[in-house]
Amino acid sequence: MFRALLPLLLLALPAGATTPIAEVLCEQSDRMEQRLSQRMGSERQAMGLRGPEQVMELWTERNGDWTLVVTYASGTSCIVAMGQDWQATVREPA
Repeated sequence: MFRALLPLLLLALPAGATTPIAEVLCEQSDRMEQRLSQRMGSERQAMGLRGPEQVMELWTERNGDWTLVVTYASGTSCIVAMGQDWQATVREPA
């Protein structure tokens, strides 16, 4: 999925363009979650607070593509980064 979207990101198309990424940069949080899980086949792997009103979420696909999403207390979520070849690491107890 990421490989298909990369050229669109690099071209910085205007907001009115009808591209898959233009439709999902920011969305209501419930719709963003639905797009990521059902349309892209992603699963939320991690999340953490970025401040009192923001949560960072990491979504990954089985093929290694990943999406970083900021979810705001207002109910909006935005894709802030995408990439490929995600590799999860396991922390051993100290």
